[in-house]
Amino acid sequence: MTRPVLTGLAFGGALFTALIVWFGSAEILAAMAAVGWGVLLVGGFRFCLLIFDTASWWVLLPPGRRGSLGRLFWIRWIGDSVNTLLPVARIGGEFLRAHMAARRGLGGPLAGASVMVDVTAGIATQFLFSVVGVAAFFYLASGGANTLQSLVIGLAAFGAGLAGFYFVQRAGPFERLARLSERIGRGWGSLADDAAALDAAVQALYRERRTVLACCFWRIVGWVAGTGEVWLILYLAGHPISLTEAFVLESLGQAARSAGFMIPGGLGVQEGGLILVGGQLGLAPEVAVALSLVKRARELLVGVPGLIAWQIDAGLGKGRRT
Repeated sequence: MTRPVLTGLAFGGALFTALIVWFGSAEILAAMAAVGWGVLLVGGFRFCLLIFDTASWWVLLPPGRRGSLGRLFWIRWIGDSVNTLLPVARIGGEFLRAHMAARRGLGGPLAGASVMVDVTAGIATQFLFSVVGVAAFFYLASGGANTLQSLVIGLAAFGAGLAGFYFVQRAGPFERLARLSERIGRGWGSLADDAAALDAAVQALYRERRTVLACCFWRIVGWVAGTGEVWLILYLAGHPISLTEAFVLESLGQAARSAGFMIPGGLGVQEGGLILVGGQLGLAPEVAVALSLVKRARELLVGVPGLIAWQIDAGLGKGRRT
C-alpha cells in the first residue's frame, strides 16, 4: 500500500465514520436489518450482472480464441473481486485478468489489448450512463443552478479525461515506454517487441468498429441492469422507489465512487454521494447510508469467495508448472 492509498484510506475512513455518527448508527443499522437475509438475493443478482460484464469482454476476442464464456466469467469474477476489495485503485484486477487470460493460452498482446479496450468501453459507457443520470436527476428533483453547474463541470472533467485516455492508447504508448526503458537500463530483453505487439493489438481491436460497439452495448446493459440492485435493496428495506429514481441513484452513486478511485472501495465517497442525491429524491440519509452498506455487504459476499478462488487458481497454476 503506497502513501497515496494510505492517505486516501485515512480520509475515506474518517468521512465514513463521520457520516455514520452524524446520521445515527442505530437508525442505519435498523434500516439494514430490514433487508436481513435478502442480502443473499442481492449477492445472487450481482452474479447475474457479472454475466453482462463478461459478455462485453468476450465479444472483443476472435471467435476461434474466445474459449468458453464460463472460463472468462471465472476470470472476470476474480478481477472484479480484486478491484472491489483490495487497495489497487480499481485497476489491479484488470492487470490480473489480463495475466490470467494470457496464462490460459490467449496470448499476452491479445489478452492485454482486450482488457484495455474493455476498460475503456466501461469508462465511456459509464460517462453516458452518468449524463443520462444527471438529466433524470434534474427531471425528478428540479435541482438548483449551482448543483447543475457542479455536476456539469464534473462530467466535463470526466469526459476530458476519457478522451485523453483513448488518444493516449492510439499513440502507441507501450512501445515508446519500452524504448525509453531500454535506453535507461539493460536486461530488458524483448520488452520493446512485446510492447509493440500490445500496441498493435490495441489498434487492431479499435479498427473493429462493430466489435467495439458490441462491447459497449453489453457494458451499457450492465450499467442499466445495475439499477435493479438499488431498486431491490430499497424494496427489501421497506423503502420502495421507482425505477427512474433507482437509475439516478445508481448512475450518480457509481460516478461518485469512480471519482474517489484513490480511496479504497470509495469509502465514505459512495455514502456521501448517495446521501446528497438521495436527499433530493426524498430518501432519508440513514436509508441512503444503509443502501450503501448493503452494497458493501454484497461486495464481501461476492468478493471474498472471489479472492479465495484467485488463490486456489494461482496455486493450481503453480502446480501445473512444476
